[in-house]
Amino acid sequence: MTTERRVLVHPDRPALAASVAARFLTKVIDLIEDEGEAHIVLTGGSVGTEVLRAIAQSPARNSIDWSLVHVWWGDERWLPRGDDERNETQARRALLDHVPVDESRVHPFPASDEGLDIDEAAARYADELRAHAAEGADFPRFAITFLGVGPDGHVASLFPEREGPTVTVPGVIAVHDSPKPPAGRLSLTMPLINSSERIWLVLTGADKAPALGLALAGASVQEVPVAGVLGTKRTVFFIDAAASTDVPESLIMPTSYWTGAMDQSDWLPTRAPGGR
Repeated sequence: MTTERRVLVHPDRPALAASVAARFLTKVIDLIEDEGEAHIVLTGGSVGTEVLRAIAQSPARNSIDWSLVHVWWGDERWLPRGDDERNETQARRALLDHVPVDESRVHPFPASDEGLDIDEAAARYADELRAHAAEGADFPRFAITFLGVGPDGHVASLFPEREGPTVTVPGVIAVHDSPKPPAGRLSLTMPLINSSERIWLVLTGADKAPALGLALAGASVQEVPVAGVLGTKRTVFFIDAAASTDVPESLIMPTSYWTGAMDQSDWLPTRAPGGR
């Protein structure tokens, strides 16, 4: 198994969303069969939400026992529960409201109208994560973590030239000075993100190409936070053609077949969703 980063280029955004959705459905079916449950970390943003919508629209969604899926978030805006701009709200509308999840296994960040200050909220989410860790572990073992990437290279709510990307302790931080509104946010730290087995980054558009190119060329994490993302088993950038202009050819993987350098079960279905 290699932790090396790989890039999968799709012709456009709809093709990307459909491809990631199909891979997600197949992988989660396998994970539940092999391990009995799956911890998944969701992201926000328009592309991440489009992927969730594609999952919800696929007939293969019914092949997953959603009651065995734990749902977490990589970051959240410090806004009231149900606010349209919360990642939780967007994920519920796109996917979670359409599948039979066990609400006790859906773990949204605290909201700004729940009687906590933002630092207390970060501590509470860290406590909830620890409460669902396996015996002997500090945090859950995330099977798949979705991340979006901003034009400035930020991931989750870890922004360039801020303290967040350089925090060295796995956990949850309160962000008080986000350059994107709202200023208050909650985020997993980079070490906790990187404890994920598989990190799937989804991004589209020419405005993302420079940050992606810098990240893959070895830019500093403080200047381009996405440069620090690396899962324990697999790190994959799912991008469209417009975002690919600065990606080294050696990192671009074919989307239609696998080689011996890949973990086959992580790239192409070992069986079609639904058992075909």
